[in-house]
Amino acid sequence: MSPELISILVLVVVFVIATTRSVNMGALAFAAAFAVGELVADLDADGIFAGFPGDLFVVLVGVTYLFAIARANGTTDWLVHASIRLVRGRVALIPWVMFAITGALTAIGAVSPAAVAIVAPIALSFAARYGISPLLMGAMVVHGAQGGGFSPISIYGTIVNGIVEREHLPGNEVFLFLASLIVNLVIAGVMFVLFGGLKLWAQGAVPLDEAAGSGGAPDKRDAPADGTGPASSALAAPSSGTGPATAVATRTEAPDTTRLTPARIATLTALVALVVAVLAFDLDAGLTSITLAVILSAAWPEDSRKAVGQIAWSTVLLICGVLTYVGVLEEIGTIKWAGEGVGGIGVPLLAAVLLCYIGAIVSAFASSVGIMGALIPLAVPFLAQGEIGAVGMVAALAVSATVVDVSPFSTNGALVLAAAPDVDRERFFRQLMIYGGIVVAVVPAVVWLVLVVPGFG
Repeated sequence: MSPELISILVLVVVFVIATTRSVNMGALAFAAAFAVGELVADLDADGIFAGFPGDLFVVLVGVTYLFAIARANGTTDWLVHASIRLVRGRVALIPWVMFAITGALTAIGAVSPAAVAIVAPIALSFAARYGISPLLMGAMVVHGAQGGGFSPISIYGTIVNGIVEREHLPGNEVFLFLASLIVNLVIAGVMFVLFGGLKLWAQGAVPLDEAAGSGGAPDKRDAPADGTGPASSALAAPSSGTGPATAVATRTEAPDTTRLTPARIATLTALVALVVAVLAFDLDAGLTSITLAVILSAAWPEDSRKAVGQIAWSTVLLICGVLTYVGVLEEIGTIKWAGEGVGGIGVPLLAAVLLCYIGAIVSAFASSVGIMGALIPLAVPFLAQGEIGAVGMVAALAVSATVVDVSPFSTNGALVLAAAPDVDRERFFRQLMIYGGIVVAVVPAVVWLVLVVPGFG
């Protein structure tokens, strides 16, 4: 068996174990890089670590560090509360508010699961209270997160653009961002129409002041007496006994999300400064984020004490592990070998759509970022032939690998499933699974037709 085939089979094993055993794929990839590098490719430690993505490591740590501080001092809660008040209680606009909030959070650097984890409980609580389909609301949250997920300063965006640069492919950061945003926006629009969005306009406006407690979470006083309302589990205790006292105590202890404190003003300023620094002055997003986070930590240490622990270390491990293994594949020659195999199909457009479907299917059960990290380098050799536009192909791969995160087997889909109150979870699980399957079946072909066939890039 050739070394190239062995390394591909090991990669498949890594995906299978990560999916079935819930082991971090990055850790598995590091172990695989060591085993394949030492036993198959005869590489030393320096050769194995040559593929370690130091630049992406700094970006991941810096951006998630800054975002953890924003979450700790209540800046993200303030953003959610302010956004809801902007629509003046129009029920039909609430799903779009949730889409916009998660999109904005990921666009400024939040990891997609982190944004979904923040917004999904609030969004699904509103859905339960105002008769909005939980599938519609969950889809709006996830597609919003993916819609903003490829901005030039986002986690996904910096990872994909970094891979494109490392592989010496032509890239277009704005095209990538707009492609993902438009695809997810269109899907969200279709979901809105099909799952009762138009009927929501007839409900008019509802008072949201009482609905938005800490971070926009429903107030205990609005929950039904049996404790099964849309309030979070921490607030949804039975109303007998100390119910009202509990509500008062919770309201007293909860931070005021409607007020701009100095720490929140400084954090908002830091987020704006990050955008300006990266887009206007072309500064490194990771180093800029760490610098801004350190400044905020020094000024308000009490708010930032736990922020380092909230850095997305699992994501850092995932990305660095997978890309280190990809580096080993490049050293062995697997990337060139596989690319020539795909290109050898003889029909580049067929090879392109197959890669999109591979990315979508695997990503529905595993890590979207990990799939992108592996697939884009695999596409390099046949992209080098010049018959397929690299910009469109990279965008199609990125969208195919992320839009399927509505699957209940993915982190985002699982978060939506867990956050939905007062639903039949088995039924909701089946709905998410069917919806995820439809997305996997349809979207790769559509983005291939729209982005790859015209030959962008």
